[in-house]
Amino acid sequence: MKPARDYANPYAAGVALGLVLLASFAFAGRGLGASGAFGWVAARVAPVTDRGDLWLVFEIVGVIAGGFVSAALGGRLRREIERGPHASSRARLACAFGGGAAMGIGAAIARGCTSGLALTGGALLSVGAWAFMGAMFGVALLLSPLMRWEWR
Repeated sequence: MKPARDYANPYAAGVALGLVLLASFAFAGRGLGASGAFGWVAARVAPVTDRGDLWLVFEIVGVIAGGFVSAALGGRLRREIERGPHASSRARLACAFGGGAAMGIGAAIARGCTSGLALTGGALLSVGAWAFMGAMFGVALLLSPLMRWEWR
């Protein structure tokens, strides 16, 4: 297995993400978001309305494929569960799925996801988006010491 390469420059990656967001506004007429794809699929399973958001499903497929390609090109593609030295795989997966479920429930309550709110709302200078980002980072800073047991 070849050694992992360095991660991308965060400033270059931020500019690239901004350009993708700009392209999304230019070509789709709206910003980025992840939870809309799950809503689109759910609407097909239990149809309520046809919102024409099929492109959101392709966005999520592209995110998954892009992450896979990026990991492969960076030499980080391997089958493992990253965890702390004293944490079990089961505890790590429980924390990951629990956190993902909490974010998903929050996205459903807020009628949007963190990527849509932070990226799109932030780009549009929405006061709610900036308040959300401040609260999100604040809560993360407060709770991160409680999660250090996982990595010790």
